[in-house]
Amino acid sequence: MDYVYAPGKNHLFVPGPVNIPEPVLRAMNRNNEDYRSPAVPALTKTLLEDVKKIFKSTTGTTFLIPTTGTGAWESALTNTLSPGDRIVSFLIGQFSLLWIDQQQRLNFNVDVIESDWGQGANLDVLESKLATDGGHTIKAICIVHNETATGVTNDLSKVRFLLDKYKHPALLLVDGVSSICALDFRMDEWGVDVALTGSQKALSLPTGLGIICASPKALEASKTSKSVKVFFDWKDYLKFYNLGTYWPYTPSIQLLYGLRAALDLLFEEGLDNVIARHSRLGKATRLAVEAWGLKNCTQKEEWFSDTVTAVLVPSYIDSAEIVRRAWKRYNLSLGLGLNKVAGKVFSIGHLGNLNELQLLGCLAGVEMILKDVGYPVKLGSGVAAASAYLQNNIPLIPSRI
Repeated sequence: MDYVYAPGKNHLFVPGPVNIPEPVLRAMNRNNEDYRSPAVPALTKTLLEDVKKIFKSTTGTTFLIPTTGTGAWESALTNTLSPGDRIVSFLIGQFSLLWIDQQQRLNFNVDVIESDWGQGANLDVLESKLATDGGHTIKAICIVHNETATGVTNDLSKVRFLLDKYKHPALLLVDGVSSICALDFRMDEWGVDVALTGSQKALSLPTGLGIICASPKALEASKTSKSVKVFFDWKDYLKFYNLGTYWPYTPSIQLLYGLRAALDLLFEEGLDNVIARHSRLGKATRLAVEAWGLKNCTQKEEWFSDTVTAVLVPSYIDSAEIVRRAWKRYNLSLGLGLNKVAGKVFSIGHLGNLNELQLLGCLAGVEMILKDVGYPVKLGSGVAAASAYLQNNIPLIPSRI
């Protein structure tokens, strides 16, 4: 029973947490069991290997930590760096802001490169800093791959190009919370040293797993890190990996079985097909926004996100009222504008286990809500634009050919 009942199904289109597919729900519907029995280590071993595939890594070491993306951030930082280390970090929206706040509170020396919200990371400034850092005082570059608050995706390959251009040894730490399993992500090819995501995003699980992949270079850096860590200490995990029991403390058994089911669904669809599906959903949403006569918060096409679209509203409309009306009248959940864009944007999340017809239902709901709040939208305009694009681009379902 829902805490606040409404007939039918809630249409969940926030940019995380996302819809959980039925096979995953069924896989998690099980009793507790002894994690020291032979079964759970055997399951964990396959998960640690298979989860590397979502990062497109063969050389990385993975960690499944019972935490959120915020905990995964802390784990990435404290295992590879020491207090006082200089970090270059990009501020482009609410979640990059929160990560920077964490970096500062952990006593790192954070060199912030700030952009307007709606813009991507300023790589020209990064290049200048790398070019003048002959002493290699910069120990890490921290970047959010996909800034959820503004719908901005950064090009990680360009960051790696700059590091290689100046032969700079800084670690590359990437928040892939709202990108991994949905956007193109190539950990080994792009030389990412630590990548992380959260289970509640494109993996389509409940919140509760912080999933980290660390390169050999990051593991080497962890041997000399002087940051205080206990719960997030990779050394504890590696010790139990070597023992073959894998867990330094009690894991969430249900989430592990859910992760197994979620990975199986992703691999059955094919990760490249998953990425292509998200590309279609993103494009269709942007076409709808354009047909409504509204603008994307993201200022350039090169930064458009295929997992979330942040929609700017006219100054006479409070975007929070759109979100309230969506939930109260239509049982539709949309994302709020946060911090600098509060009241100015609402977000449509289109990531995870989601198909095109589900998206069209959301877009129809948004049109009615826009009409409710006094915006002169032509009903059906966005749905028509999205439908025309999707009808020409949706492939046959591979398993049903």
